[in-house]
Amino acid sequence: MLEIRHLRTLSALRSSGSLVKAAQLLNLTQSALSHQIKLLEDRYGTPLFERKSIPIGFTATGERLLKLADTLLPEVERAERDVLRLSQGDTGQLRVALECHTCFDWLMPVMDAFRTRWPEVEIDLVSGFHSEPADLLRNGHADLVIGSDYSAEYSTFPLFRFEILTVMAQKHRLAGQRRLSAQDFEGETLITYPVPETRIDLIREVLRPAGVEFQRRTAELTVAILQLVASRRGVAALPNWAIKNYVDYDYVIARPIGEAGLWSDLFVSVPPALQHKAFVADFVNVIREQCAATLDGIKLLS
Repeated sequence: MLEIRHLRTLSALRSSGSLVKAAQLLNLTQSALSHQIKLLEDRYGTPLFERKSIPIGFTATGERLLKLADTLLPEVERAERDVLRLSQGDTGQLRVALECHTCFDWLMPVMDAFRTRWPEVEIDLVSGFHSEPADLLRNGHADLVIGSDYSAEYSTFPLFRFEILTVMAQKHRLAGQRRLSAQDFEGETLITYPVPETRIDLIREVLRPAGVEFQRRTAELTVAILQLVASRRGVAALPNWAIKNYVDYDYVIARPIGEAGLWSDLFVSVPPALQHKAFVADFVNVIREQCAATLDGIKLLS
């Protein structure tokens, strides 16, 4: 029998564009997702999508089920949120602080989508630069922090893993290399956000352990960092999603760091009192859904 979970599977497959990303979005293994789709196809006696098309192309049967999903799933989700509101009385506020400066690029659409789902929850960004955003949770000046660090004193929700790439000018001396090692940064100027070195993955995980000497320059805005890089004032290390457009338009070039790449995980942290609030869980879900659909090269965490 056709179930809500089947419609959610097809919707996730369309929005994510691949079986791998859809499985991550639904917190399923890829084999479990493939099995679920096969059972549906066996039921209707026809494929639901073309396996080798990029992006995924749905058959007439698949498109008809997606039309049903578009009609039914929003109503189901609204009903579920209404039930949670009635049972939990979920009104309140979310003051969001960012450890990850580049998260601004995708956070604004997420906040807009969240407001349509929870109009009675006031959501806003904690303004100003904060060297240690987690301290804002501790002193009650923020309700939620998005960042790579988390502590046992807070409740955390996993978001996704992303790769940090070295960004350099087109004719930089290292431009001909396929990937960079720690020694390649010797004597370079590293352009970073104005945060402690302990919060910069390249410095903490790669350069300091290797004893590499480098200069450091800071800028608060991503676009300012990239302008400095393009004008050959130094190199930077930024998330893959933050630099994609600049690389695609040949403004700068990017290279992986190390043989396995340099990866970082992103989490949401909240005080324990907010852990079970339905609007917090839904905010996390909106982040995961939107980022899976719009950010290339990320891996959702389970």
